[in-house]
Amino acid sequence: MSERDVAIQVKGLQKKYMLYDHNRDRIMDALSLSGKHTRGREHLALQNVDLTVYRGETVGIIGTNGSGKSTILKIITGVLTPTAGEVTVNGRISALLELGAGFNLEYNGIENIYLNGTMIGFSEKEIEEKLDAILSFADIGDYVYQPVKTYSSGMFMRLAFAVAINIDPEILIVDEALSVGDVFFQAKCYHKFEEFKKAGKTVLFVSHDLSSISKYCDRVVLLNRGHKLGEGAPKQMIDMYKQVLVGQLDSEDEEPGGATDAQATGETAEKEKAHGALQQNPETLEYGSHKAEITEYGITDENGLENSTVTKGSECTFHMTVRFAEDIAAPIFAVSVKNIYGVEITGTNTMVEKAFLEPVAKGEVKHITFRQRIDLQGGEYLLSFGVTGFEQQDFTVYHRLYDVLSLTVVSDKNTVGYYDMNSTVEVR
Repeated sequence: MSERDVAIQVKGLQKKYMLYDHNRDRIMDALSLSGKHTRGREHLALQNVDLTVYRGETVGIIGTNGSGKSTILKIITGVLTPTAGEVTVNGRISALLELGAGFNLEYNGIENIYLNGTMIGFSEKEIEEKLDAILSFADIGDYVYQPVKTYSSGMFMRLAFAVAINIDPEILIVDEALSVGDVFFQAKCYHKFEEFKKAGKTVLFVSHDLSSISKYCDRVVLLNRGHKLGEGAPKQMIDMYKQVLVGQLDSEDEEPGGATDAQATGETAEKEKAHGALQQNPETLEYGSHKAEITEYGITDENGLENSTVTKGSECTFHMTVRFAEDIAAPIFAVSVKNIYGVEITGTNTMVEKAFLEPVAKGEVKHITFRQRIDLQGGEYLLSFGVTGFEQQDFTVYHRLYDVLSLTVVSDKNTVGYYDMNSTVEVR
């Protein structure tokens, strides 16, 4: 794409903070005539981050708390000044960052609408033309005439989001805003996202809601400890993020999986031989400490045959065999189902089901079977297996196989959504 197609360009971005153990140290440094900060310690919130967002894209940023997600949004919107690096924005931005940012708590809702619109660059007449749409979207009734300091957090965010999304921005930047409000308001916000995408608007947003990231983003950036760990398709980055969450991917130099090419080739050949009747994923994401290892896994249909294709409404089993290399106090066996867009549809584990809460000794082998009726809509799905546990209250992954098998559900009746409610309908 040409430079004219670039909405946001970030190059070599750094943000440094000074951290102090005591407020008096902060004050002494601030009063220092030399201008040197000697009583605190440096913290790099962002380290040499590059990012390009093209016009019409919806780009998500994910990462653990403290990874730099909100910091980069604040720098792009001009709320913070970078320590080093360049930021170029081509287009009018509407930003929804921290709750309350840009609002005067003493003003009422109407006054804050005009205040925010003016700050973005609209005239009073232009804001007036958009007022009805904003009030309709926020739907907070007569509270709009009360000081916003009296609002609940949900009402506050409804109004803030209504302002941000109805002033016709070229670029919308959102930081976790959609997690506030009831399910109906969230649905309205996501519908607006769809309208933005169809209109060719640019959206950059931070969220811990991986389903939303997977569904709405064209591309995802993964940050960790101020570094950009990766950038790519939503499913790929979400899988990497899950490794970060359990300490399996901590630095820029590590790659998912951790096995050598020779090991991977040999293991793949063995698994393909063992599961010839099933549809294997050659790019399975596999990791863990291997104190316990999933050695076999599969799907059997209603006839007890190994089969990747099952009929909607029938019973089938997902099963795995786990060998233990060490004593484990309380292993947890899990299975989950995603759609092809990476959205986790359903899943369970032996702890949730209270099916197995026992210690297992080194050398033991356990066979785990999850039996269920398949009420998923007809389509293609991905199956994942895992064995985890807690060691001194720390969550530990022993072995995970993400998206290892495909599951095809055949149906002659698909209802709305991900699964069939199996309604009994009566019309009189």
